[in-house]
Amino acid sequence: MLKNILLVALGGAAGSVARYLLSKAIQDTAATAFPWGTMAVNVAGCLLIGLLYGLASGDGARLGADLKLMLTVGFCGGFTTFSTFANESLTLAKTGDALLSAAYIGSSVALGMLAVMAGAQLAKAFAS
Repeated sequence: MLKNILLVALGGAAGSVARYLLSKAIQDTAATAFPWGTMAVNVAGCLLIGLLYGLASGDGARLGADLKLMLTVGFCGGFTTFSTFANESLTLAKTGDALLSAAYIGSSVALGMLAVMAGAQLAKAFAS
């Protein structure tokens, strides 16, 4: 149990730092109120978790249980930012731009789903 906690903590710390750096870099270059950084991190996290679960499943699994735990629960859990996404959606709505808020919510969910599916397909390609 302690080993699992340490694996999740290590992955989570790395994911949180990666989220901060990537989100900041994207948002700083975007120079807009639209939360591109958070959206990019969430879509990338969806792609990554789809890939990781694909690599960790089936007969040809390429990730062991410990690495799967560290990367999916830890890294991806620390990397993705659903609470920030929800807060930014509300902030956009409060500014009176309901259309922009709806566009952000819809595109984030749609792109996230597509990214998870793409990650799973990449995992199949790696398994071949």
